[in-house]
Amino acid sequence: MAHLPMDIISDLFILLPATTLVRCRVVSKPCFSLIDSPDFVASHLKRNVETGNHLMILLRAPRVLRTVYLDSPDNKVSDVDHPLQSGGFTEVFGSVNGLVGLTNSPVDMALFNPSTRKVHRLPIEPVEFPDRLITHKYVLYGLGYDLVNEDYKVVRMIQRKKVHHDDMVGYEIKVFSLKRNSWKSVHLQFEVQIKFFYFYYHVLYRRQNGVQVRNSLNWILPRGNRVAINTIIRLDLASEEFEFVFYPRDLFYENKMDLCVLDGCLCIMSYNELPHVDVWIKREYEPEGSWSKLFRVTKPEGVESLDFVRPLMLSKDKSKVLLEINVGKLVWFDLASGSFETLGIKDCEGSCSAEILVSSLVLGCKGDPHRAREKKMMHKSNNKDGFLSKGFKLKL
Repeated sequence: MAHLPMDIISDLFILLPATTLVRCRVVSKPCFSLIDSPDFVASHLKRNVETGNHLMILLRAPRVLRTVYLDSPDNKVSDVDHPLQSGGFTEVFGSVNGLVGLTNSPVDMALFNPSTRKVHRLPIEPVEFPDRLITHKYVLYGLGYDLVNEDYKVVRMIQRKKVHHDDMVGYEIKVFSLKRNSWKSVHLQFEVQIKFFYFYYHVLYRRQNGVQVRNSLNWILPRGNRVAINTIIRLDLASEEFEFVFYPRDLFYENKMDLCVLDGCLCIMSYNELPHVDVWIKREYEPEGSWSKLFRVTKPEGVESLDFVRPLMLSKDKSKVLLEINVGKLVWFDLASGSFETLGIKDCEGSCSAEILVSSLVLGCKGDPHRAREKKMMHKSNNKDGFLSKGFKLKL
């Protein structure tokens, strides 16, 4: 490889998954510099996003993260030692460009790349409310990539509990910018603010996590005692302003819904005609854009009930949808025939929820392998010569 021009090496490397590229960094210093360069990281990500190659399934349980490549699910899954593992129950609150957001609590959060194992701990941002007025289900998160400012952003929305029945519902909304490595408060316009003051959340599993379409993160606000109809709010990641998204009239008064993204479009899953789940899609992502019913999922054989259905992705030919059913069961759903095909993953036991990730080098790689090797060699040399035993230390 030392005799190959670097442009040819670059063309070869860009075809590889990030997990392989991490190991290729030790080949030579030019390879290390190439793989860590911002231009290569961006080109590698762009190619994988456009081609759909090297997609990974992130399997997550309360204290365990595992990965397996989608195109080879028979391969053994890889355990991932994630940075918040020792803190107890860890939630994955979103994914974008190969990064996932991790949280143990509203003040214990991180961005993490499972391909490279690189982590960025978010600075602690205190919550304005006392702990006794905060519960897990009234904290909403979101992770997205701001295309305008080329910045990764984390959103944290918190509503405090009502102590008395007639209490107004207090809230705080803050946005973290990776570029600035800091948090800032977001102030709502009156028409959005009134929903937060008078709405008391009744969240479903995962409803508290925002989903990104284009340059906005989206959440469902299901109707409460004083809200007449359901609605969707979205945060523009560039302007950091909220607005409402037009909601399908047929679902104004439904009680069980969730959001996802398919083919770059915002979708709603409606659970109100069980044992069926209907998936609606919004093709034009404008506030007043129209909705249409995309497909209906009927309860497959061997499944007692459809408590939770989430479309994860379309197949490359767009004839099938990968569904997660009841947390942990992954199936390909044929849009034409309505048939199911189980996606078996070898050596994966127990109930794990799933996330689809693109293999990427975003956030960079963990450590300098050449520097680590130099330190190791120097350590061996020092031990051999007896310097360390005499209390001498070399600064590297």
